[in-house]
Amino acid sequence: MKAAIINQFGSSNELTVVDNYDEPDIADNEVLIETFATSVNPIDYKARQGALRGMFNWTFPVVLGWDIAGVITKAGANVTEFSVGDRVFARPDMDATGKFGSYATLMAVNVDKVALMPDKMTFAEAAALPLAGETALQMLRTLQVTAGSKVLIQAGAGGVGIVAIQLAKLMGSTVATTAGHANTEFVRQLGADIVIDYHERAITDVISKYDAVLDSVGDIDAGLDVLAPGGRLVTISANPTEEQLAIAEKMHKTLTAGWLQPSGKDLAELASYYQNDRLRVVIDSKFPFTTDGVRSAHERVESHHARGKVVIEMKPE
Repeated sequence: MKAAIINQFGSSNELTVVDNYDEPDIADNEVLIETFATSVNPIDYKARQGALRGMFNWTFPVVLGWDIAGVITKAGANVTEFSVGDRVFARPDMDATGKFGSYATLMAVNVDKVALMPDKMTFAEAAALPLAGETALQMLRTLQVTAGSKVLIQAGAGGVGIVAIQLAKLMGSTVATTAGHANTEFVRQLGADIVIDYHERAITDVISKYDAVLDSVGDIDAGLDVLAPGGRLVTISANPTEEQLAIAEKMHKTLTAGWLQPSGKDLAELASYYQNDRLRVVIDSKFPFTTDGVRSAHERVESHHARGKVVIEMKPE
């Protein structure tokens, strides 16, 4: 099969698409998915750079990628929920060896991470949703966002932020977000009530006494400052220090680091919102599944200028 591999950590130039990579075997509780599209997340380029080497004992070559949309070509002996030919998408488990990510034309995925794609959803849209969408949904749950909550969502034009704004509004909350001038109107269209241009104003100068903060930029100190006593902050981009945890406790605020737990059930919930026109999937750009295409996709995400998700298409629609 074709796969985009790295043979060492480093820049985007380490990514190379090869034609003769070994196909994965499937276990009894897995399905084999022919990949039509995948997407690039910040964790992908961080992993490529070697930032995750302390978390995983990978051996090269490594295939990155944790979003997949495609068609089931084979089902394990215990699989009853899905059939060959189903259009599905998933945020798969991380492969402990690092050898089988979603930057490949075939991938084995445990069925509890898989959901059926809505009929009207494209493969590019499906590939753009799992990691960012499930992260947004689960972090809002962690923050206990409900009707009437006031929530700050950092980086509203990013992959997680775009989904989180929409979901928080569906939950009945008031949403503030940060965005540059070029994205102000865009995040308002998503539902943001207050938009703070981080180039011009600090969040602490605009909002206060918020119930929840979803931090995706590592600005924990300012996030704690805008929380009301009893408020909650979850960060998906930093590790809280002992000092920050102590400050949060003293201020009667909850500070945690959030980590996605892949879930086909959660993905099915997001699919339902999409099918009922309650959730919009935003794609920044699409790239072909070539060496140049995969490298360019990584560079686009690393630029921090992407509005929405960057997608790699194995089979363009």
